[in-house]
Amino acid sequence: MNKLFAFTAIAAAALSVHAQDFPGSKPISIVVPFAAGGPTDRVARDLAEALRKPLGGGSIVVDNVPGAGSSIGAAKVARANPDGYTLLLNHIGMSTIPTLVRNVPFKVESDFEYLGIVNDVPMTLIAKPQMAANNYKELTAWIAANKGKINLGNAGIGSASHLCGLLYQTAMKTEMTPVPYKGTAPAITDLIGGQIDLLCDQTTNTSPQIEAKKVKPYAVTTSKRLTTPLLKDLPTLQEEGLKGFEVTIWHGLYAPKGTPPAVTKKLNDALKVALKDPEFIKKQEGLGAVVAADGRVEPEGHKKFVAAEIAKWSPIIKAAGVYAD
Repeated sequence: MNKLFAFTAIAAAALSVHAQDFPGSKPISIVVPFAAGGPTDRVARDLAEALRKPLGGGSIVVDNVPGAGSSIGAAKVARANPDGYTLLLNHIGMSTIPTLVRNVPFKVESDFEYLGIVNDVPMTLIAKPQMAANNYKELTAWIAANKGKINLGNAGIGSASHLCGLLYQTAMKTEMTPVPYKGTAPAITDLIGGQIDLLCDQTTNTSPQIEAKKVKPYAVTTSKRLTTPLLKDLPTLQEEGLKGFEVTIWHGLYAPKGTPPAVTKKLNDALKVALKDPEFIKKQEGLGAVVAADGRVEPEGHKKFVAAEIAKWSPIIKAAGVYAD
């Protein structure tokens, strides 16, 4: 018993020293569970830059580990040494993993330390340029007249556009044929070409196409209208009768379970400084994102938010019977 007590005391002392020294000169890795070049990767790289100064100016690298609805990258972090040097930046996929992926090797709600929400990215419902409907009312009439014939594109199972599409079909009580692609770019290419009819995706992906008038925009998925000049005249889907319809693609930061509290506090403190960095805010606005500034930037608020999102998406995914693996 004395030996066990001595070992426990030594381990606790080592953790305390580690927390005091963190992050030191050792590089921090932010795992992104998606391919390089996508919206989440861009957010991670902007965040890494904003975190450097409040974390002492050391190296922060982005590690892309895509696959299986973001669960492969998340699993890597769940298994990592809980020392604060391996973090995860994941989007809304963190709330869909429990239902979307079979045999998940970790528990979203208990195998991570929650460090805070980073941002929210609005989404837009767009259609092929050949679509006859000129506003959302006309689009709903077109949908009603073409039941069973509508192709709804997405960037792959588990993607933001896939989730938005599932929620839209549920809200409209209309079955559409899902057409998954390997990424947003080919989905938008086929939408422009008229091979698919509709797509619901992030403003980071749709705004350039809307501005170039290559697609037809109909509505945004936020609870309030957007204020950006390009999208300010688009109604919300709630305005158009889909009460309670709201989808934003949020990003959150996580550490492995068991990371010392002093380390998670340093990481959360640094995150809150980064979220107020004018350059980071400017970059996020350029992506069409809104930097988090509410209770979700605190670990407890972040965790409660993800639990609510899991409860929201689980029945929708189960009803659709889709899986990412």
